[in-house]
Amino acid sequence: MTEWVSVSRHVMVADGTRIFATLHGGAPDKIPLLCLPGLTRNSRDFEPVVAKFAGERAILTLDFRGRGLSDHASDPLTYRPDVELADTQAVLADFKIPRVAVLGTSRGGIVGMLLAVAQPQMLMGLFLNDIGPRVEPGGLLRIMKYVGRDVSFNNWPSAAIAFATSQSGFQNVSEEQWLQAAKRIYTEAGQRVIPQHDSNLRLTLPRAADVEAAKLPELWDLLTMLKDKPVTILRGQNSDLLADETLQKMGATLPHSETITVPDRGHVPFLDEAESVDALERWLRRIDATA
Repeated sequence: MTEWVSVSRHVMVADGTRIFATLHGGAPDKIPLLCLPGLTRNSRDFEPVVAKFAGERAILTLDFRGRGLSDHASDPLTYRPDVELADTQAVLADFKIPRVAVLGTSRGGIVGMLLAVAQPQMLMGLFLNDIGPRVEPGGLLRIMKYVGRDVSFNNWPSAAIAFATSQSGFQNVSEEQWLQAAKRIYTEAGQRVIPQHDSNLRLTLPRAADVEAAKLPELWDLLTMLKDKPVTILRGQNSDLLADETLQKMGATLPHSETITVPDRGHVPFLDEAESVDALERWLRRIDATA
């Protein structure tokens, strides 16, 4: 692998919020990879992807507003996918990146689908990590139990146990793997370990009663602009957010898509599994072949 360097900076967007982003250098003749994290996650979630693919191509990672090293929003009602899309577009413009392949984990995948509609000429392909147009109510209710909770831990092992407990459907994961995963989403503050997202993120989530009544919008129309692009949909075998039925329907709707199921994983796969890495490699080859 060739030598590569990383450039990190904050990009100020329209409302004055500063979005933290890092460009990991790579071959200039290949389409850059843009990594968009999940609801409470941040760019560190993609460390396995950066370690594997940086140098081969440029990789841009960012923290959505209110997560990671980005500013908390002055208006917490801006914690919405449409605003996160606008922030992402501002970051791409600041780094002067005209075309990207998007790897979106959960919420990040929704933003990727929105980008396909907003700027179809910019999006060269989409890799969806355990997300689709339909979200299962049970999985969303589980996530809503920990978003924005005011919690802290004495040490990293305690944080890792709490994180593992909050997840569902994961098997054959070692203590060390849970510890490394926890270090990507929590941070140290003084002598405590705390979540690395604004607690106000919970304010834009749907009401539990609406989720329980399955009154959630489905986003199938967003797939229209993806029908001629390389798409891969990754699903954790035990995911409670992306149903296998939805995965199969997506595969049938998108003729140029590949659907992959990762064993022993729930929502979301870590992206370091052999199945995940192989799927990413195949998808990136397809991106390069159609660029």
